[in-house]
Amino acid sequence: MAFHLPDHWVWDFWLADDGESYHLFYLHAPKSLGNPDLRHRNARIGRATSTDLRNWTDHGQIFNAGPEGSFDGSATWTGSVVRGPDNLWRLFYTGSRFLSPDTVANIETVGLATSPDLVTWTKQPGPVCVADPDHYETLGTSSWPEEAWRDPWVYWRQADQRWHMLTTARGKHGSEPDRGIMGHAVSIDLKTWTVNEPIGHVGSGFAHLEVFQIVEVAGQRHLVFCCDTAKLCGARVGQTGGIWSLPVGDLPGPVDFSAARLLVDETLYAGRISFDRDGQPCLLAFHNVTENGSFRGGICDPLPITSGADGYLRVAS
Repeated sequence: MAFHLPDHWVWDFWLADDGESYHLFYLHAPKSLGNPDLRHRNARIGRATSTDLRNWTDHGQIFNAGPEGSFDGSATWTGSVVRGPDNLWRLFYTGSRFLSPDTVANIETVGLATSPDLVTWTKQPGPVCVADPDHYETLGTSSWPEEAWRDPWVYWRQADQRWHMLTTARGKHGSEPDRGIMGHAVSIDLKTWTVNEPIGHVGSGFAHLEVFQIVEVAGQRHLVFCCDTAKLCGARVGQTGGIWSLPVGDLPGPVDFSAARLLVDETLYAGRISFDRDGQPCLLAFHNVTENGSFRGGICDPLPITSGADGYLRVAS
């Protein structure tokens, strides 16, 4: 196992590469909680570094959750890191606010922290981006137990000279629970965000689409995301969930999520594709569930990735 902590569960993560070191930002929660299901409402973000994606040095938690009642007052969840034209690193993360200790109802929004060096982080007043009820399902408008607006993936699009943010979100209409779509917002300065209509359509068989990543492999752009078996619905009932991928064009163009294919089953989750120092693509993911269904945690060693003749990503044998 490439990265784990003996006293904490480790799960979702994302990477930043400064050219010398890979910086791993990971969610963790203490095993002293007893029940791994409690990790979500106690999650914090840590940082580790590596030169080879295999051997990691842990540097601990980067910041705490906000005060009680604030947008990230319960937990800090998954995000992404980009470097702006001012050379300042920006970490967009999910702020989670659970409404009470005896319910799973929570509101998810996007927060921001900045750093000059990927080491010291300063949280900015937030949230900086929230679900727009004109376009997206919000808490209380369906039976879904959360206001889904999480896992921000931020990238620069040369074609329109804009920053784009993709998020886990749910559509306002359609049969429940088959409403998983991709949220979308744009910015010119990484500070002010305009929420646009969703990308994709409800009814593609996913109750949620989590931890998006856009990556180019062998000249083809791919969208990588996750959905576990329990959240498959519609035409996908009976299939196995896990890490999914889909060849795409220049997003935010149309995306047909019904064409997504399973890359790795849900024994691994929250997959991220990175490139080693030889430029070869590889998949990292956290160890999700064991054969008896219990949570495991910890991040795997890199798995080589190839692009098949059909244009879809594959884990190399």
